[in-house]
Amino acid sequence: MDAASRLSQLRAQAGRIQQTPLAKLIADDAARAQDFALRVGPIYANFARQHYDREALAALFALAQSVDAPARLKALFDGEKINLTEGRSVLHTSLRSDLSDAPVAKAAHAQALDARKQMRALVDSLAKSEITDIVSVGIGGSDLGPRLAVDALSGPKPGRFRVHFLSNVDGHAAQRVLAGLDPARTAAVLISKTFGTQETLLNGAILRDWLGGTERLYAVSANVERAAQAFSIPAERILPMWDWVGGRYSLWSAVGFPIALAIGMDAFEQMLDGAAEMDAHVLKTPVEKNLAVWHALTSVWNRNGLGYSTHAVLPYDERLKLLSNYLQQLVMESLGKSVRTDGSPVDVETVPVWWGGAGTDTQHSFFQALHQGTSIVPADFIGVVRADAPYPQNHRALHANLLAQTEAFANGQSSDDPHRAYAGGRPTTTLLLDALTPYSFGALLALYEHSVYLQSLVWGINAFDQFGVELGKQVASRLLPALEGKAQADDPVTRALLEQLRG
Repeated sequence: MDAASRLSQLRAQAGRIQQTPLAKLIADDAARAQDFALRVGPIYANFARQHYDREALAALFALAQSVDAPARLKALFDGEKINLTEGRSVLHTSLRSDLSDAPVAKAAHAQALDARKQMRALVDSLAKSEITDIVSVGIGGSDLGPRLAVDALSGPKPGRFRVHFLSNVDGHAAQRVLAGLDPARTAAVLISKTFGTQETLLNGAILRDWLGGTERLYAVSANVERAAQAFSIPAERILPMWDWVGGRYSLWSAVGFPIALAIGMDAFEQMLDGAAEMDAHVLKTPVEKNLAVWHALTSVWNRNGLGYSTHAVLPYDERLKLLSNYLQQLVMESLGKSVRTDGSPVDVETVPVWWGGAGTDTQHSFFQALHQGTSIVPADFIGVVRADAPYPQNHRALHANLLAQTEAFANGQSSDDPHRAYAGGRPTTTLLLDALTPYSFGALLALYEHSVYLQSLVWGINAFDQFGVELGKQVASRLLPALEGKAQADDPVTRALLEQLRG
């Protein structure tokens, strides 16, 4: 059965209950708040405010079985070449867990452990030096994950190192990052899987010149030879990556070197342990009790059953304010596909637009549209039970707002004044972390990773290539000579714009 046939059954279920208010679905099922909730380690998830009932859920679980989700999860962990378009294994799970007896997975885990030992040695060596600041240079998966983790897990005071991030090729970004830093007390880490990424090479050259040489340059790459060639970085200061780790899944690898420098190697490994617990749960738990399966099926339900075209991520913890940026790449780069793995067109909608921001700030920006706009936007609300800041009244107010928003989205409020009426029926999932620790953070990111893969199975697409990223880069390379006045652009609009840019 193809994706369209499978999903037509979901649309029939959606048609059955779409006109039943969400508040009524909740009120009519006394056990729903408990039965539509799961806990895995430090994460509690409640799906009771999603617009489905038990019959629709049964259809969703049947959908997961129809795509053989348990066996295909095992194929991922075993290192089968599920990235069909590039003929590669996908083994980011082997960076943090050892759950497969397959030789390729065992070998990958051994490589990951060796790289981790090398990374610990470099962290210890830098800790004994005069270095106080680290500039991490990368873009995409080489930047978003480490940047999020450092922002989320660093304490209120800097640790041994202050870690700064430079991604954008815009020279103003480099200017701002370097302002106020002392080159004599700064080291830089250049992160690029291929060491052919334009932004990283250009920014790396700025750092090399600013540092006065390569003595305090480090690299993380799958192309050790090119890293050594391009920047004369000795092999002992180059940490490995592998082609079985995609960029957006790579923070668990040596790409996490800046994370380890910011929070310590022990805390970095606790992050891996949290992800490993989620891995074990997802691999070994039946679909009806599997948190990643619930999350993935809920996303498919909202996209294909109810037809919602965007999804919001709303963490009620300032430390997770970059989570929506990270998830934009993880979800939209993985699932932004319009052809199946066999090259035939997908005849259903795939990924919605993911976006968001941190509460309570966002309540004063775009929540008006979420409550009273014409488009319904499903959302993940993420809260943290235990506060680390010494302001308990603020934390209670934060929780009150999280609870109030999810309740108001679901139930709405009637009014004789149409301007003060709230339709409700806005579906949300609430995820609560016991505390924001490296362990719970790792578990949370691993949950989203597995959810993405499971959604790709339903749609019959490859979650692990990203060819759509390449075209703009290729055209930009062709246009550089035109910007230098050495060639002409073929496109007439581009020629007109070039005249203005060279003006």
